[in-house]
Amino acid sequence: MKITLVRHGQTEANYNHIIQGRVVNKELNETGQKACYQLRERLKDVDFSICYMSPMLRTVETAFILVGDRVETVPDTRLLERDMGELSGQSREKYDAVTYWDYDLNCSSLGVEPVQDVFKRCQEFLDYVIKKHSGEHILIVSHGAVIRACHHLLHHHNLHKNLLNVNISNLYCETIEILDKKK
Repeated sequence: MKITLVRHGQTEANYNHIIQGRVVNKELNETGQKACYQLRERLKDVDFSICYMSPMLRTVETAFILVGDRVETVPDTRLLERDMGELSGQSREKYDAVTYWDYDLNCSSLGVEPVQDVFKRCQEFLDYVIKKHSGEHILIVSHGAVIRACHHLLHHHNLHKNLLNVNISNLYCETIEILDKKK
């Protein structure tokens, strides 16, 4: 089985370093759309069985550009962006990523969704997908926090170490092969 993780394309909020979370629900900007069409070209020969996506505009638009005309796309609320609470709509300068991505600290100040909750819902989603789509190639289109969590979970990383050691930029794309545990 293979899982390809893709973060949505750029939005104006991304460009302007504004925290989106779940509150800011905007479409891709022109740069984001163009980059999606470039990634679509790179992925055109990949035989995805299905595409799961967050139901937010930026991820739905990304998924439809990438594969919407050839693969079933299924929204799943477990792929929603991390709830950023009072930080939604604020400048990225107000966000202390080191604090909010410390698994042991599990900070929820300002109403930010605790990182352990993000990992829990991502693990539940991945368990479901891996069981349901064994032997298939699945595309997952979501947001930075969810893609970061899925990346660490699928690579079986130690969650008590640096969770910020991978740059999940707009249209981050990674394919991970899941080995069958029965073999």
